[in-house]
Amino acid sequence: MIRGLRTVIYHVTDLAKAKAWYSQVLEKEPYFDQPFYVGYSVGGFELGLIPDGTPGPGGTVAYWGVPDAAAAVQRLQALGATIREPLQDVGGDIRVAAVADPFGNTFGVIENPHFSVEKVE
Repeated sequence: MIRGLRTVIYHVTDLAKAKAWYSQVLEKEPYFDQPFYVGYSVGGFELGLIPDGTPGPGGTVAYWGVPDAAAAVQRLQALGATIREPLQDVGGDIRVAAVADPFGNTFGVIENPHFSVEKVE
């Protein structure tokens, strides 16, 4: 069951610089701040920074919220998707995975028990 868009990940080469820049842009500090991931809660969505990717076009993945990431990946595979990023626990009981849809697009899923939707003003 897809619950809606939750997270967009930006891959960066320098996490400290990216965190400083996005903290200024968003006018807030991250709610999750680790050497492997920095997450901001913004208007009911999450903007995440990962220091191990290639920035630029094609370097962004949208993650759709699901109650059970393992079940979602199995369902997507049954519908013709292939694994692009295997299911992994990224800390704090948060699990993510990404598949390639039959057309080559990346479709991410995220199970995040800590995510709460803020009211959008």
